[in-house]
Amino acid sequence: MKEIRMRPAALGAGAIAVAIAAAAGGYWVAASQGNVGSSAAMFSTAAEAQPVNRAPLYYQDPDGKPFYSAVPKKTPDGRDYRPVYADGTASTAASRAAAAAIQGKGRILYYRNPMGLADTSPVPKKDNMGMAYIPVYENEAPSNSGIVQVSPGRLQMLGVTTAPVEMRADLSGAVRATAVVQPDESKLAAVTTKFDGVVEKMFVSTTGAEVHAGQPLAQVWIQIPDKQMQAGPDLVTREVDYLFALKHNDSVMAAESTRVLRDYGIPDSTLEEIRRTGRGTRSIPVVAPRDGVVLDKPAIEGTHFNTGDPLFKIADLSTVWLIADIQEQDLGAIRTGAPVQIGFIAYPGRTFSGKVDFIYPTVNPATRTGRVRIVVPNLDGALRESMYATVIIGTQPGGRVLAVPDSAVIDSGTQQVVLIDRGEGRFEPRTVKVGQRGNGEAQIIAGVKEGERVVTGANFLIDAESNLRAALSDFAAAKPVNPPATASAGKQP
Repeated sequence: MKEIRMRPAALGAGAIAVAIAAAAGGYWVAASQGNVGSSAAMFSTAAEAQPVNRAPLYYQDPDGKPFYSAVPKKTPDGRDYRPVYADGTASTAASRAAAAAIQGKGRILYYRNPMGLADTSPVPKKDNMGMAYIPVYENEAPSNSGIVQVSPGRLQMLGVTTAPVEMRADLSGAVRATAVVQPDESKLAAVTTKFDGVVEKMFVSTTGAEVHAGQPLAQVWIQIPDKQMQAGPDLVTREVDYLFALKHNDSVMAAESTRVLRDYGIPDSTLEEIRRTGRGTRSIPVVAPRDGVVLDKPAIEGTHFNTGDPLFKIADLSTVWLIADIQEQDLGAIRTGAPVQIGFIAYPGRTFSGKVDFIYPTVNPATRTGRVRIVVPNLDGALRESMYATVIIGTQPGGRVLAVPDSAVIDSGTQQVVLIDRGEGRFEPRTVKVGQRGNGEAQIIAGVKEGERVVTGANFLIDAESNLRAALSDFAAAKPVNPPATASAGKQP
């Protein structure tokens, strides 16, 4: 018994001697393999004697195996797990936690998933792809203010750009849209006859040809109606009545016959021929009713036509219409008579001018656009049907409004948000009310003040970071970060 009591005393004296030797020369000698655990304990005791007040983050297997514990623990052979501090080592040098505290970051609360998932860890770890979890410091923890902190290195990597909130000209000063050329409907003419007949000869046989008022387009043969069917007027009989009035110098009857023949489309040149020859005719010309361009030509030599069938379609293209599709939110800013600047793909660099002539009273339910008619002079005939154009419609001049670049607004569908740059890598998400948009700008009715800076580039990434930290804040409030004293973060082999 006496021998057993003295052994611990001997061990204690040996431990003191080893500790003194380590302090004086920095050497540590292990007496034997069986005393490894005691030597480690002596090392830890000497280390903790240093004036650094800190607590281990976790404890790791003394052999460096991937086994961890949140509380002190021993191996199956009785050796202590070694403490690991914020700097990732078990030494007593100044730890990262102390450095972070000096820099104002505070202690590390937990580690979050590097991919932004709502997953935290009380100890350092890596995800399935080998990426290390990111430490969250005490002073960087999410707060109820919603401000997100982004490190300078991450700001540079994201390519964050900002712009000031400024007073600018009313964004409703112009409306941009696309349009298509159409003929002026008020200057269209369809060439028809008021009798049945056959096309004998074509004088204008191609579409696109320019014609003038009174110019013969085709020679047609008048078909005598079937008297038994009582179908159509007998123009030959009307011509005979006209000749009879001329022969007997009956001016009243001659005037009436002339009116009837003209009503049926007999041109003055044919009436003159009847007076000159003294005979009626069944072959008469069809003439153009106005100047213009032939847009359509159903007539072909030898074809039969009935009363009212169109033979030609002529349009006066000295002025044309542009039918513009206007977004529903812009319709209220457009007024009849507003000036319009027009550009055509066919004529790059050339600008045409026009005026708003009519605003159609309907909106397309599929595209939510309304139509606006613009009248454009076309004296040189450069504008053709179905040409594509871009238009800028002037609106009523307004005052000045608070505006930001359009790219600064994050629109979720239910609300609009901008990120306010608070300086030093801090950004505040703020809900705003957006008004007019135009020229790459967005009017802000409420939510920001003049002079504040908003993020215009990489704002979606910062917003995602903000949402992540808010989620982590809720997670930390609902569930303690530190595990219970009996929990273990590792497994024994």
